[in-house]
This record gives sequence, structure tokens and C-alpha cells, in this order.
Amino acid sequence: MVRLGVEHHRVRLHPMTTQGGLADLLAPNRRLLLDFDGPVCSVFAGYTAPAIASELVELVRRTPLNVSKSLEEESDPLEVLRWVGTNGSPSAVCIVEEALCAAELRAVESAEATPFAREVIITAFELGLRVAIVSNNSAAAINAYLEQHQLADYILMIVGRAYAEPDLMKPNPAPILRAVHSFGVGPADCVLIGDSMTDIQGARAAGVPVIGYANRPHKVAPFTAAGTDVVVTSMKAIVQAMTQHRA
Repeated sequence: MVRLGVEHHRVRLHPMTTQGGLADLLAPNRRLLLDFDGPVCSVFAGYTAPAIASELVELVRRTPLNVSKSLEEESDPLEVLRWVGTNGSPSAVCIVEEALCAAELRAVESAEATPFAREVIITAFELGLRVAIVSNNSAAAINAYLEQHQLADYILMIVGRAYAEPDLMKPNPAPILRAVHSFGVGPADCVLIGDSMTDIQGARAAGVPVIGYANRPHKVAPFTAAGTDVVVTSMKAIVQAMTQHRA
């Protein structure tokens, strides 16, 4: 386990071998799998996740389902969808899925780019790393963001949330393995960058090396404990590691 730290996007390395270890994970013969919300952008920066979750819960109230106390307090729209997938009928799941897809499309219009995410994507492309987005967000929203920010040409494929099948979202390894298999390589030939425990757990289940992007200080310890290969606190560390190969 190695860990990188940053202060105002200035990368500190501990020890001297740390950057080399990260660079090995990002070698040009790898396939780079990026989670979307976090490593690429803050999807719900403008149209917030709690607001969307609240709207979805109101939709659930219109179904025969009894809304639990925990669901009333849920602030993550993806978790609302998971709850309906576990407790509701297929028609209820579709209702919530449609509403979430529409909300995500609206949300990406005000999404905030993650610092250095654009540099990561373009540098990877220039070095020959094939890049895929693997996300629990909808593919339509991801594509809309990439088009809006002129990044679509740098991404080989998008694996978004399976429609109305929330059980297939990460930490289920299925979407990660779908990206791996589309590249025609083995899991060990890829690396995933994610900012949540579902990313770490999904990558581990898929057998894919994983870089934890700890965009909040409280994430560092659990990512480390979960066996993440490398933890970074800025995407700048990813750019710096990849540029070693250019040199």
C-alpha cells in the first residue's frame, strides 16, 4: 500500500518509490477505467444529490410501497434507486429509474469539473492508454457531460448504470468486467480510479487494480483499510505519474 498526499494540489510523495509505483499502475499498456462522479466531475454540484433524492422519495410515495424512515432521510439518489430495487416492483423501479435519468441529465448541465480530470483524460489518450468510464450514473448523462466539455473523443467507451437493474450497480463487479472484456484483456491489465467504497469493492471483486481518489480526507483511512493499491488526494498525482512515461 502506498499513499500520496496533496496540499492545494501540490503533490507530496511518501516515500521516493511511491510515484514509481503509481506510474507502474498507469503504464501505457494498461486500460484506464474512470469512475465518473468524483474522478471526472462533481455531478451534483448545482442540482444537488439530496434534492434529487427527495424528489425520488416523493415519487415512491405515489406507489404502493411504504416509505421507511431510512428512505425518508436518504440523501443519495442512487441509494433511493437501490431501495426501490430491493423493495419494489419492476414498474416502481422503472418509474424511479426514468426520473433519476432525467435528473442526472439536468444535473450535468451544472456539474463542476474535477481539478486535473481533463488533463488525466487527455494525457492518457496521448500516451496510448485506452480510457473507459465505468459509473453508476446513467450513460446518457455521462455522454452529455463529455460532449459539453469536448472530452467525448478521448473516451473509448462508457459503461453506465444498467437500466432499472440497480443490483448491477457497483460494488457489483459486472460493469467493471464489461469494460475489461470489451478491451479484450484481463482484469490485471486494467486499473480503475474511483472515489467511493463501491468502486474499491467492485474493483477488488473484479480482480482489477484500483487507485482510490480520496477527494475528502475522511476517505483515506477506509480506502487504505480496504486494500486499495494506491490512494491519491488529487488527480494531479495521476497526471504526474503518467507523464513519467512520456519522459
